[in-house]
Amino acid sequence: MKLTVLYFARLREALARDRESIEVPASVATVGQLRTWLMARGEPFAGAFGDIKRIRAAVDQTMVDESAPLTEGAEVAFFPPVTGG
Repeated sequence: MKLTVLYFARLREALARDRESIEVPASVATVGQLRTWLMARGEPFAGAFGDIKRIRAAVDQTMVDESAPLTEGAEVAFFPPVTGG
């Protein structure tokens, strides 16, 4: 399945990229499985995703939890929680 993955804030900085188009195996069917698969790619992904306790996600610009299903051509965005002041 082909996806577009967007990275925001600290993730973007840690990965030195703001987006990528990737092909994931059929076993990657949910947002949580995508996150796990990205971490398994090694550094810098393992460190970037492992350093942030809670990472928010959106699929096609709708906030979702880790059980959200993925579909061919989806845009998945990952970003850490943001605090303001």
